[in-house]
Amino acid sequence: MGFIKEFKEFAMKGNVMDMAVGVIIGGAFGKIVSSLVDDVLMPLIGMLTGGVDFTKLTAKVGDATVNYGTFIQNIVDFLIIAFCIFLMIKGMNKLMPKKEEEPAAPAGPTQEELLTEIRDLLKKK
Repeated sequence: MGFIKEFKEFAMKGNVMDMAVGVIIGGAFGKIVSSLVDDVLMPLIGMLTGGVDFTKLTAKVGDATVNYGTFIQNIVDFLIIAFCIFLMIKGMNKLMPKKEEEPAAPAGPTQEELLTEIRDLLKKK
């Protein structure tokens, strides 16, 4: 199979297309949640903590400046994004029709049973 044809088959699989749509929507959704965190929640949290702006929290270690406030901001951002995605998936699962379990296929004879049957057929001949 040619490289181009193989790549085309890979790229056109449903899972790859679903993933591409998910990445694009996720990027846009991430911006919305980042704005929610940066512009709405963190100012309120800062108010509750006495006007602390987390992005300005730093520590000096030698000549280096450690911006741990930005790290805290990113953790809060991640937790809110994870929670929102959890809620979206939970809601989508409720909207999706439940799949009925297919009855299990009857198990075929074991190897020993087949060999016994073959032996009995050979004895009859």
